[in-house]
Amino acid sequence: MGGVTPVRRETHVAGRIEDYALIGDMQTAALVCRDGTVDWLCLPRFDSPAVFAGLLGTEEHGFWRMGPVNGPGGRPAPADRRRYRGDSLVLESEWDTPRGTVRVIDFMPPRDGAPQLIRIVEGVSGRVPMRSELRMRFSYGWVVPWVHKVDSRTVAVAGPDSVWLDTAAETYGKDLTTFSDFTVAPGERIAFTISWEPSHKQPPAVADPEGSLEATEEFWREWVEQCTYHGPYRDAVVRSLITLKALTYAPTGGIVAAPTTSLPECVGGVRNWDYRFTWLRDAAITLSSLLRTGYREEARAWREWLLRAVAGDPENLQIMYGIAGERELGENELSWLPGYENSRPVRVGNGAAGQLQLDVYGEVTEALHLAHMTGLARNDYASLLQLKLIQWVEKHWDEPDEGIWEVRGPRRHFVHSKVMTWVAVDRTVKLIESGDVDGPLERWKDLRETIHRDVCEKGYDKERNTFTQSYGSQELDASLLLIPQMGFLPPDDKRVIGTIEAIQRELSTEDGFVLRYPTSGADDLGVDGLEGEEGAFLACSFWLADDLAMIGRVDEARKLFERLLSLRNDLGLLAEEWDPKAKRQVGNFPQAFSHVPLIDTALRLTASGAYGG
Repeated sequence: MGGVTPVRRETHVAGRIEDYALIGDMQTAALVCRDGTVDWLCLPRFDSPAVFAGLLGTEEHGFWRMGPVNGPGGRPAPADRRRYRGDSLVLESEWDTPRGTVRVIDFMPPRDGAPQLIRIVEGVSGRVPMRSELRMRFSYGWVVPWVHKVDSRTVAVAGPDSVWLDTAAETYGKDLTTFSDFTVAPGERIAFTISWEPSHKQPPAVADPEGSLEATEEFWREWVEQCTYHGPYRDAVVRSLITLKALTYAPTGGIVAAPTTSLPECVGGVRNWDYRFTWLRDAAITLSSLLRTGYREEARAWREWLLRAVAGDPENLQIMYGIAGERELGENELSWLPGYENSRPVRVGNGAAGQLQLDVYGEVTEALHLAHMTGLARNDYASLLQLKLIQWVEKHWDEPDEGIWEVRGPRRHFVHSKVMTWVAVDRTVKLIESGDVDGPLERWKDLRETIHRDVCEKGYDKERNTFTQSYGSQELDASLLLIPQMGFLPPDDKRVIGTIEAIQRELSTEDGFVLRYPTSGADDLGVDGLEGEEGAFLACSFWLADDLAMIGRVDEARKLFERLLSLRNDLGLLAEEWDPKAKRQVGNFPQAFSHVPLIDTALRLTASGAYGG
């Protein structure tokens, strides 16, 4: 079983993006389809090459299928029911078959040794024939491993990687795949575990599936008990918090934007990016949401990660880093993968790491400011870093940049970027005024006023009563919705209200969801330098709900928020965008940048007092 790449070619088999569930151990994550197939898993880290890459290709590129036998060949039928066990990341999927009902429990224990993915098959009623079909393909489906038996264990080895399968069920090899056929009776439980270990090391310890299940449930139960939010949207908030925790790389505190790469923003298009890295922007807003819901330890760990990643070199601040603080994130294309629903190219790495995005300085400073204001234990180097960041902003704030959306077209003077440099200076002025650090207070107060005046003069269209995407532009941009949320102008300012209403007119879909900015048509390039269109950006839609609440249109805000909640899949998960035409989720999944504003909007609506809590 192994040695050469199989010659047979198979059709694309991945489910819709919203068909997937997330399980993870806070170092990596797997996506489990509604039919019980694991189509995505990178080992041992989020950013490692995938062992199962069927999500971006075909069955040829790796998967692990577990479900009732469904005749010769073909995937099992979708589960009749699935859910997370309470407030946890333990997934249960159930099938009702002519022969009875069966349950599959999927989870990844918080890591204490080798990474493990455990699948426990439990008989509920009747006697149900089951099949496990395990096809491991290393290096994103490129490498077929050597699979063989070591005592009672099955191991797949290729280069530096080894994956060990442990189960009491009988297994056999066929078509470069490991199978197990068995029947489960009521109350019977049969476990399967795969564990990763560097191939040059001793085999990993044999798993204890039942003990690991109990420990995993206890971990999540205790973690969720720390949540301080008890408002009317608690279920949605808690599920989003669990998702954000699952996207945190526990050894370092770094937070990935999503556990996937190249899930398309437009199915069949080229807007396919690798999100398995830590964006300072995404991580900073995630930190803010965690702090506001009681999770101080995660905030402290992220601050420590930030200080290590930036180190003593704030003048070379990157917009993103690897999950351990790595700076080199070179972008490449995997030509052998046909992409999700033929969305090419499939990319690993991210070339945007070298971009200039001035708004990042504001987001990082805002996160450090919030940590300080909420009483997180003082860190002198964090305050020193903040001062160094502002020294850099003082010299460069008036330069053009690529902006929050990482455009690959020419640099521009993006209004949101300028607003966020104002935020960086404003929060630092407040830090100095508090007496906690020393700095050139009057000079930076003057700088704050200079930036504010520059934005209001050059980024505002008086005739249309709206701020614009960039200086001299007629286009709008949903990032302008953050102007009142960042305190740049009060919510009742006519320019703020005008901007909100202009975005509703020009960037909203029929359902009221918000596009980031106008994209190109099929034949030309827009501001982002890319062909094609994209879906409604979910974070921007939550921002609109926030703004509507801030300007007193609370009922409208609530209705929009609840429409957004209805876009979540059955497990409460959101991708990056929503395709309003196809009525489906698109983009990398699940997306921190969608779940964070969900939490923020829920907190704002609850604070309004109109909906209990």
